[in-house]
Amino acid sequence: MDVTLLGTGAPAGLPRPDCPCAICATSLGGDARAATAVLVDGTLLLDLTPGAAFAAARAGHSLGGVRQVLLSHPHDGPPVEVPAGLPQPGRVPDGRELALLTGHRVRALAMDTPGTGYAVTGPEGQRLLYLPPGCAPAGLEAGSAQAAPYDMVLADVVGRPDALARLRAVGAVAPTTDVVAVHLDHDVPPGRELARRLAAAGARAVPDGTTLVVGAYEDVPDVPRRTLVLGGARSGKSVEAERRLEAFPDVLYVATGGTRDGDAEWAARVELHRERRPASWRTAETVDVVPLLAEEGPPLLVDCLSLWLAHAMDSVGAWDDATWAGGGERALRERVTELARAVREARRTVVLVSNEVGSGVVPATASGRRYRDELGRLNTAVAGECEQVVLVVAGQALVLRG
Repeated sequence: MDVTLLGTGAPAGLPRPDCPCAICATSLGGDARAATAVLVDGTLLLDLTPGAAFAAARAGHSLGGVRQVLLSHPHDGPPVEVPAGLPQPGRVPDGRELALLTGHRVRALAMDTPGTGYAVTGPEGQRLLYLPPGCAPAGLEAGSAQAAPYDMVLADVVGRPDALARLRAVGAVAPTTDVVAVHLDHDVPPGRELARRLAAAGARAVPDGTTLVVGAYEDVPDVPRRTLVLGGARSGKSVEAERRLEAFPDVLYVATGGTRDGDAEWAARVELHRERRPASWRTAETVDVVPLLAEEGPPLLVDCLSLWLAHAMDSVGAWDDATWAGGGERALRERVTELARAVREARRTVVLVSNEVGSGVVPATASGRRYRDELGRLNTAVAGECEQVVLVVAGQALVLRG
């Protein structure tokens, strides 16, 4: 089953008309995207958009063989003149299945917001799932027909990463599923940054006009198993770390800072993080990270190692020079080595967050300089065990490794 993406952009296209933002200003040439429309085997068109016939011609196809046009948006979209010979667009009611003379079967799936998703099964059994913009499947259950692994998923990965998490939770997206982002808007800079963010979710983007073969898996991105995200205060490092796991279910968020009873400012920080996290994530407030790294299970997000280090230095008496010289330094080295070894041996997906403090003002106190030095050593040890290391500056992620 062949799928040609006549467009891969948001309903308004990219760049948006008259939008002055930086992303729209740079979404030119190969990075420009028409509204998403999908041509399946030249016979089924999912979403009729302005210029679809010209887009098909540029991709080397014709709409002359289309026997069915289906709409996914909650509305009929902008006024579009139906090209001559093309059937009038329609919509399949949720839960109903449409059988085409070409051997394709199309089942409509209910969404959690207005819109219709379509599961297309080709004549040879390949399975394609197409989701409308801003939507995620509703009512999916493990073991149901809709939850069987799809060969390809076309979805709003940037706008609704939780849609992928839901599909993964029930087994509808497997490691071999080719996840392609569509309905792309001006949320992420085009080019390398878009590719980087999608790869972290196990997805990819392709230019308008690309024809894909459903069931060809060689281009499925390899999600890094271990990632270290570094950054200064308020750099956006926690947001970057959380974003990397939004498309995965049952994430365990390990908060190493504790509750700090009576500290109103700290409580406000903690609450901000909680509000940002998906509701399906679980939280563990602990500095006992090594056992969690050793366990099998869903992805683990540790935020952050700098607070873990402060607790470790407290426990070995690192702030007292005599205790430090009398065995505290050696004890801390052993704890850091143990943590790095646990990261190396971890079999679950792990994202770790840490502060980068070595590039700023030299601390005025000996204890401050000691903490700065030990955090640098800790970050170096953990980075050496991670497939990907990212430095976040002013909300912009720079990939140092991977």
